[in-house]
Amino acid sequence: MKPLPLPRLAAAALLAALAPALIPFAAHGEALNPPVKVRYEEVVRSILYVPKYVALSQGYFKDAGLDVSMKTSQGTDKGMTALLSGSADIVLIGPEASIYVQNSESPVKPKIFAGLTATDGFFLLARKPVEKFDWSMLKGKEVIGFRPGSNPIVFLETALRKHGLDPQKDVKLLNNIGIPARAGAWMAGQGEYGIFLEPEAGELVRNGKGYIVASVGHEVGQVDYTVFTATDKYIRDNPKVIQAWTNVVARAEKYVKDTPAATLAPQIMTYFPGMDAGAVTDAIDRYKQYQIWKTSPLVTADAMNQLQDMLIASAVMKESGRVKYEDVVVADFAKKVP
Repeated sequence: MKPLPLPRLAAAALLAALAPALIPFAAHGEALNPPVKVRYEEVVRSILYVPKYVALSQGYFKDAGLDVSMKTSQGTDKGMTALLSGSADIVLIGPEASIYVQNSESPVKPKIFAGLTATDGFFLLARKPVEKFDWSMLKGKEVIGFRPGSNPIVFLETALRKHGLDPQKDVKLLNNIGIPARAGAWMAGQGEYGIFLEPEAGELVRNGKGYIVASVGHEVGQVDYTVFTATDKYIRDNPKVIQAWTNVVARAEKYVKDTPAATLAPQIMTYFPGMDAGAVTDAIDRYKQYQIWKTSPLVTADAMNQLQDMLIASAVMKESGRVKYEDVVVADFAKKVP
């Protein structure tokens, strides 16, 4: 075989050298050019959303041609308001919100296009160490819950019913405490038990102010808990943005699944200033233990049907309010992930 001319040989060598760097781009779809600005809001700041923070810190969104700005809504209700009012393009919120809006008179309808968490990330904390926890211990007790109708309280009520407790009669749920005030309320003595996300749960444990006794998500099982949502109009007008976003989510979910917590923790520390890297590592490990993160962005019809069963059991939705899967979920983008 004749040797390559020097210019072609140099070009071939350069291509070989660049190949590893080019693989991520080829494997995860073509980058949008020019980059597209996306106004994004997360429901709360929590280690529960590690794949998203990894995607931001490791440049996955930039690789896809997405210029993302991020705000924290402090609640699914506020995130949905931002979406419907047009102040956000994409939000990470509970899927129950899209069901509620679908049943409302709002002319703007949200659609779920990708999922991030496979189930509830809240942990149930007790004030004292419990050698062998049983859910019957909650009978007659005050429990710090969450905003009525929100996924956190619906999932907790589902776990209570699973263990033979009537959420309305057997426990006293404290559901009127604002998100920023929850840890402070616990520290001030409210509640004998309470549900908390990471990093709050871990912080309370490390400070000797609480003891993790159960995972709500583990009790309920795999039902989509937080999802990426946009308006139907935004999705129609920006299908390439939605596909690029979904590709990024899939890439991040796979990376988080395959990567040890000790490697992930330094990559998300910028979103949790002041926290100890060891504490963040422990929190990620806890979530990995309970398989909290999805391994595919696809939100299934079975999951949405099960969620609606839970909403009806919690009396926040009537049977007549059931919505069709295709009315609240656009599955096409998750199915087209490279």
